[in-house]
Amino acid sequence: MKSDRLLSVLLLLQTRGRITADRLAAELEVSRRTIYRDVEALSAAGVPVYAERGRSGGIRLLPGYRTDVTGLTSDEARALFVLATQGAHQALGLDGALGTALRKVMAALPAPHRPAAELTSRRILVDPDPWLSGPRADVRLDELHTAVFTDRRLRLRYRHGGEGPARTYTVDPYGLVSKAGVWYLVADRRRSPALFRVDRVVTASVVDEAVRRRPGVELAEVWGVLRRRVEERPARIRVTARVHRSRYGMFTRIVGPMLAETPQSGPQTGPQTGSQAGPDGTEEAAEGRGKTGEAEEAEEAGKTGEAGAAEAGERTGEAEAADEWVTVRLDYPVLPAVGQLLQFGPWVEVVDPPCARAELVRRAREVLDLYGASPSDGPDGDTSAPVLPPGAPGAPGGT
Repeated sequence: MKSDRLLSVLLLLQTRGRITADRLAAELEVSRRTIYRDVEALSAAGVPVYAERGRSGGIRLLPGYRTDVTGLTSDEARALFVLATQGAHQALGLDGALGTALRKVMAALPAPHRPAAELTSRRILVDPDPWLSGPRADVRLDELHTAVFTDRRLRLRYRHGGEGPARTYTVDPYGLVSKAGVWYLVADRRRSPALFRVDRVVTASVVDEAVRRRPGVELAEVWGVLRRRVEERPARIRVTARVHRSRYGMFTRIVGPMLAETPQSGPQTGPQTGSQAGPDGTEEAAEGRGKTGEAEEAEEAGKTGEAGAAEAGERTGEAEAADEWVTVRLDYPVLPAVGQLLQFGPWVEVVDPPCARAELVRRAREVLDLYGASPSDGPDGDTSAPVLPPGAPGAPGGT
């Protein structure tokens, strides 16, 4: 449309100061003659635009003329340009509109604020997808978007996680939420809040009925309720486990949401001296760690001579092996969820409760049965002993 093109000409002139007719024609994909007609139209509308002849000439605005964004500070301008990530806008079909909007904002900014805003768009990148997330299923937001913005009801065929056949629901949508790169539909179902992952929606159709939201309730409020429902599920299984220190960092990154409490001392390496906080946060004596030499180890044990030194050395080795492990406590909503810990192999041992240990044994046996192997078999029938971390059950010095 001509009005859009006139605005684009004005904003380009405002941003760049002087620009040739050929450059404007190329950027707006029109002829030079059209550009000159547009300049005449702007001038007739009261915009102080004029053309300069010569090699360094071009079209420009009268110095000092601008359309300003009233009250926009430098920090506010920078905040707008941090939004320039493509994921959410692309899914909504607004990626092109985002680029146009940011160009308009850039043109309307006072000159001192432009460098900071432009630098922010080049130096800050927000990637909402987690690491190793893999390819995501394509999501179609068209019908959902229509229902949300026209205040109509939605009929969904939806496949729940772990279930085969899709179910049909008629819902009253509040809006769409993008969380960690995943789109969700927030809606009421039978006047109760419900959450639907968009990539599990098989089909969606807008119902020719007005939406029936609860009066006075907004999207942010319903999303808060649903989020707490997911994150604050009651913990039915409290699990105590030992984690080898060499795997502690990876362990906490993977199972972090399940951790009920973290060791106060944090993971440490090497023997400690004196009294220290144990993995469960209690003070415990570090037997033999505050002494040096075989004689002092023997003295602590009440022994003298070679036999005493040998026994004290053995106790020191046991203490150091115990220090290789961190005791953690985790909360799981259901017993089968404990199977998550099998991925850590011998580097994580469940200590309590017995039902959790039994669940892991059952899972491990299922895997052995699947591969037709016995617990002592290694690769290609190799029955050599597996490599176990110090202090692990079955390892030298282990229990």
